[in-house]
Amino acid sequence: MLTIDCLRESPIGPIWVAQSDAGLVAIYIGAPEARLREIIARLTKADIRRDPGRVQPALAQLHEYLHRQRQSFTLPIDNSILTPFQQEVLSLVQQIPYGQVRTYGDIARALGKPGASRAVGRANATNPLPIVIPCHRVLGSDGKLHGYGGGAGLETKAWLLRLEGSRLI
Repeated sequence: MLTIDCLRESPIGPIWVAQSDAGLVAIYIGAPEARLREIIARLTKADIRRDPGRVQPALAQLHEYLHRQRQSFTLPIDNSILTPFQQEVLSLVQQIPYGQVRTYGDIARALGKPGASRAVGRANATNPLPIVIPCHRVLGSDGKLHGYGGGAGLETKAWLLRLEGSRLI
């Protein structure tokens, strides 16, 4: 069973959260509820119900982050839908400090796989928990923004980096 609900009032549009008994499973920025349900059904086959109270801690922490009242998250994560490689990559991405950035190459080298920049990029592209796992903090080797699946794409990625005070944006 997955529980979902939405942070409707957000500077980057509605943010949907899906949570299992083990923790957060997915966050979708700007997608309608029907799209969220479709994606989750394809990934998990779990039953889905709305329960604002159950996901309130996640919604509250996202609200705090988006209003500069929080720099890190203390939410349990259910990474059961991720491959082992995605788990490795996203674990390193989660460690990037607030307001700082890394490149796909930096992450690949930290994995001990310096030739895996594209695979790192793909793992970031499939990150089911944007913001909480801050894939917006990962840039191309040229130091520029490349790809972001949430909200308005690169515009949202740039907005999140500006929110954090990143000097690159």
